Amino acid sequence: MLYSKTTPEAKRRLLRELLVPGAARQFPGAFNPLSARLIEEKEYDGVYISGAVLANDLGLPDIGLTTLSEVATRAGQIARMTDLPAIVDADTGFGEPMNVARTVQELENAGLAGCHIEDQFNPKRCGHLDGKNVVDLPTALKRVAAAAEARRDANFLIMARTDVRAVEGLDAAVDRAKALVDAGADAIFPEAMKDLREFEAVCNAVDVPVLANMTEFGKSELFTRDQLAGAGVAMIIYPVTLLRSAMGAAERVLDTIRTEGTQVPAVESMLTRARLYELVDYGSYNTFDAGVFNFTVPGPTDA
Repeated sequence: MLYSKTTPEAKRRLLRELLVPGAARQFPGAFNPLSARLIEEKEYDGVYISGAVLANDLGLPDIGLTTLSEVATRAGQIARMTDLPAIVDADTGFGEPMNVARTVQELENAGLAGCHIEDQFNPKRCGHLDGKNVVDLPTALKRVAAAAEARRDANFLIMARTDVRAVEGLDAAVDRAKALVDAGADAIFPEAMKDLREFEAVCNAVDVPVLANMTEFGKSELFTRDQLAGAGVAMIIYPVTLLRSAMGAAERVLDTIRTEGTQVPAVESMLTRARLYELVDYGSYNTFDAGVFNFTVPGPTDA
């Protein structure tokens, strides 16, 4: 009932235990708090909160228009709904190293288990688009060092994302990953890898967990968990999968209503009222107030 029963500190400890090279822990992307609860119910390892999803949910493109307060607030709302550790995309850290330091502390306050900071500069691009620009190495290192120094909980995960593969090639990405670890990164997110060999190269080059981004319609093939585990990957994210699925379903239902004059043909594929009540844990609120849950829940065939 209400929010998670697990403290942020416990979630951060759990995240550290989960991220073992080769474990390929799966972190689907939550697009709202209720989807985070569904991810937990389906027994995934953790929750990922995409910066692109947060921007798109506001009707904005993923080019760095969201603010720290918007990201921290929404990410906190999502994280508090689940006992799973949640890691959030903090883009470029929302400014210079001092801003990055504040970003980390705000995300700690919001209950996140970790975040990743990238080496692009604004206006940034989605990691799987062409034409990206990255900051020079000293600037990237300062961001990570500021993030690591600012955290108050040593278990809050500082992950460094690098987009340099698309700009300068794999060797440059490997070299930058090593430098980012030396600067204080607890994990590495090498964006837009071309194949399993490239993931394996990064995993072999660093002694920290490596993330694989399995986003649809991107630069990387959609590898299986077993394939990525074999390459040494510790964590897999599916950042926009649920948002794309939900919006695709919403568009199809709207088309049905427009063409059929009713939603009836689409009702069978909808989440039922009973299932929705189950997800929000409606019944447990009766423990606090018998007047809240004093009716019969509709059956599976009811809306």
